[in-house]
Amino acid sequence: MGSPKPRAAAEELLARAGRDGSFLVRDSESVRGAYALCLFQKHVHTYRILPDEEDFLAVQTSQGVPVRRFQTLGELIALYLQPNQGLVCALLFPVERDKDRDAADDRDYSGMGGALRTLCTCAVLSTLRTWQGCRGGATSLPHLSRALGASCRRLHSEVDKVLAGLETLAKVFDPQSAPSVGRALQQPMGQGGEQELETLVLKLSVLKDLLSSIEKKALKALQEMSSAPPSTPPQPLTRKAKSIPVQTFEVKLDVTLGDLTKIGKSQKYTLSVDVEGGKLVVLKKQKDTQEDWNTFTHDKIRQLIKSQRVQNKLGIVFEKEKDRTQRKDFVFASARKREAFCQLLQLMKNRHSQQDEPDMISIFIGTWNMGSVPPPKSISSWVTSKGLGRTLEEVSVTIAHDIYVLGTQENSMGDKEWVDFVRAALKDCTDLEYRPVAVQALWSIKVVVLVKPEHENRISHVSTSSVKTGIANTLGNKGAVGVSFMFNGTSLGFVNCHLTSGSEKTARRNQNYVDILRLLSLGDKQLSSFDISLRFTHLFWFGDLNYRLDMDIQEILNYIGRRELEPLLRVDQLNLEREKHKVFLRFGEEEITFPPTYRYERGSRDTYVWHKQKPTGVRTNVPSWCDRILWKSYPETHINCNAYGCTDDIVTSDHSPVFASFEVGVTSQFVSKKGLPKTSEQAHIEFESIEAIVKTSSRTKFFIEFYSTCLEEFKKSFENDAQSSDNINFLKVQWSSRQLPTLKPILSDIEYLQDQHLLLTVKSLDGYESYGECVIALKSMIGSTAQQFLTFLSHRGEETGNIRGSMRVRVPAERLGTRERLYGEGGERPLGWWDPPLGWMGSSIGCMGSSIGMLWVLWVLWVLMGAMGADGCPPQAVGAVGADGCPPQAMGAVGAVGVWLRALGLQRYEQGLVHNGWDDLEFLSDITEEDLEEAGVRDPGHKRVLLESLQLRK
Repeated sequence: MGSPKPRAAAEELLARAGRDGSFLVRDSESVRGAYALCLFQKHVHTYRILPDEEDFLAVQTSQGVPVRRFQTLGELIALYLQPNQGLVCALLFPVERDKDRDAADDRDYSGMGGALRTLCTCAVLSTLRTWQGCRGGATSLPHLSRALGASCRRLHSEVDKVLAGLETLAKVFDPQSAPSVGRALQQPMGQGGEQELETLVLKLSVLKDLLSSIEKKALKALQEMSSAPPSTPPQPLTRKAKSIPVQTFEVKLDVTLGDLTKIGKSQKYTLSVDVEGGKLVVLKKQKDTQEDWNTFTHDKIRQLIKSQRVQNKLGIVFEKEKDRTQRKDFVFASARKREAFCQLLQLMKNRHSQQDEPDMISIFIGTWNMGSVPPPKSISSWVTSKGLGRTLEEVSVTIAHDIYVLGTQENSMGDKEWVDFVRAALKDCTDLEYRPVAVQALWSIKVVVLVKPEHENRISHVSTSSVKTGIANTLGNKGAVGVSFMFNGTSLGFVNCHLTSGSEKTARRNQNYVDILRLLSLGDKQLSSFDISLRFTHLFWFGDLNYRLDMDIQEILNYIGRRELEPLLRVDQLNLEREKHKVFLRFGEEEITFPPTYRYERGSRDTYVWHKQKPTGVRTNVPSWCDRILWKSYPETHINCNAYGCTDDIVTSDHSPVFASFEVGVTSQFVSKKGLPKTSEQAHIEFESIEAIVKTSSRTKFFIEFYSTCLEEFKKSFENDAQSSDNINFLKVQWSSRQLPTLKPILSDIEYLQDQHLLLTVKSLDGYESYGECVIALKSMIGSTAQQFLTFLSHRGEETGNIRGSMRVRVPAERLGTRERLYGEGGERPLGWWDPPLGWMGSSIGCMGSSIGMLWVLWVLWVLMGAMGADGCPPQAVGAVGADGCPPQAMGAVGAVGVWLRALGLQRYEQGLVHNGWDDLEFLSDITEEDLEEAGVRDPGHKRVLLESLQLRK
């Protein structure tokens, strides 16, 4: 099949056919070079067809059953057309893709590789039909003739595209070349099958000769270039490292009514950050003087707590005398001012802290389609995030990022030349010699990763890869390049891509994305069962994605002129496709507040040009946000986007460079201070039960594989011990504790385990193929009682179901110590049992016949029937009961806060408190009613109990 999701599409086709004996053959997802025979008999049955050492094919059989070997797939199918050959029934009705889907695939999905695959598939199926006809006395081969004719026409179209592109490329080396290409394209297409084949063979011959000619001319041009004397790049001036001046921020103290009577009406403060001196000065503004002040050295600033409800509010926890702490909440002039203050304080802590490894780093991501022309002399506005949109505060611009990642498309410079240029630009802005981590190129698509010298030894396991998605998936004019590595204990991935252009090519861009997701080889090779969206703690995906605006050109220009972006964002193809869950499932993108970055008149940023001359004619390119930066992070990790915009002074290309700045939490390479655990001190990960709803028409058995960096090797469950289905397209599978393994982490310290994640993949027993993958954060699962989890399953970029369960991470008491971290705000919170699959409702209402809509309905029914117990509470471990009679929800890491809440019977609030930064009991002494409400404590009685308890502790 030519479908991008062979297993899912095959099952859907067979279920739609609904005839016992319907079958088709597709590629296996679990074994390269193998096939899967899918046969419908009440539901879909899958048989693996495996090649042996001599490339003979055989259907995989149970132990003791003799193996039958075949030289070709056709011979194998011919045997199983007969009854009683060991399958559930004979192969009766070959299933082909319907004409509408074929037409869509011709238009959007397939390159030449897809055409060839379809030719082979149609030929096999048509031969089988013809063979059946001949058995009935037929004397002609109509099915085979029609299949060959249709496939030849499809190949004609693809070859014409390739020849047109190669003709343009050939003229770069010789303007008078390739006259035969034009003649070949002008030849009329024959009406009969033989004429079709003859014309096709001629075109392929021309293509082969043209490729050979271009290769020779390109080699000659490269040899001439290499013989020329190399140019020496200008040496940047050496200067002293810039020192950061003291920065001041005007703020207001956020106080309760009781505090107002104590401090009067004066609420205005000035916060002065001295990065070089390592101190923070807090000045209270009074009428004529500023005499009331306090100085806090870097080691006395314990924690920063960012309010999520009030974006410009920040809580600072200071250490007072005798290990007492005090929290003060300040309101900044804007959210940008708050972020700038936090960045300066983080920089100060990193410079002066005695702690060996950082908790947080800053990452710059940039993407720019350079338009095949050299860059201007200066790109400082790009690498300092200056221009339009959400930009950095002036104070933050002076702070160098820890990592710079620059992705370019249509970059005509050589790899070394480009790296040297970027390093010189960074040296000019930061006075630092950044070290290259990796550079990866595919034709004119490049990604460069540079790191501060002090971090060079923290980088390991560097991996690079590229994927071609150009014509026939063999040309690198379109595609992706990627780099991945470990920063201490945190895995980072970066993908720069250039997708198919053209307003009408949305489906092909979607397919480009799926191909890159599946084929880009980055990260831990043991995680090959997972696509790259699940292999990294943080994945950044950027580039010229080429998604356009679906609106008339004049309307677009009118909205841009009035600076009204919201109506344009509503018709942005990428936003629309993401809402449909077609691409970038559960990725994030910062709000776009800058104008479309394409297509400008070169030399200006005042005028958009929407007509473009192509070899095939004039194309209309409406202004669009082609250049984007997205990211995806594991649950319960820290990431914050501080800037997202574009430059307005780099005008050499018809695209504007786009930038984004991120604050990213990282973990150290953990070394236990208590040594390796004894058997009695070993932590355990235990499962009470797991249930999954899987999108499938199969009724095979399933098992789960568990992967994590905290495990020595992956572990497998036994097959599920229960399953049921009320709909042919979905299956509910269940595992009891007897079927699930107990996992033993390599280290048992809570400080290590709360940073770890568990990856799960649900696989079938018949084909060992994955039906869905997910990731679970261990942090919320740590405790003596079982915690609930619920999350999504996805496979190859598509949502395929969801999975829930009950588990706990047992940590020995002597391994419960943790160290404080500067940032108190968590990242994405884990899904609790009460969370509907986000985004499913929006994409399902109005289209409940769709598979995703049905998945949403099943999810609701599942929650109504199974997620609530008889008492109206979610299922939990016996004995875990909260203050209102319901069990507690999933919680954060066990510590003094958890013990205190459990003693009060209010353990349900632990997750909210920990998520908002209240993870140390000492910090809670200054908590207010507003803080409790932000953390989810809305019951007045519960607030009173918590505050009174804290007063008694003072």
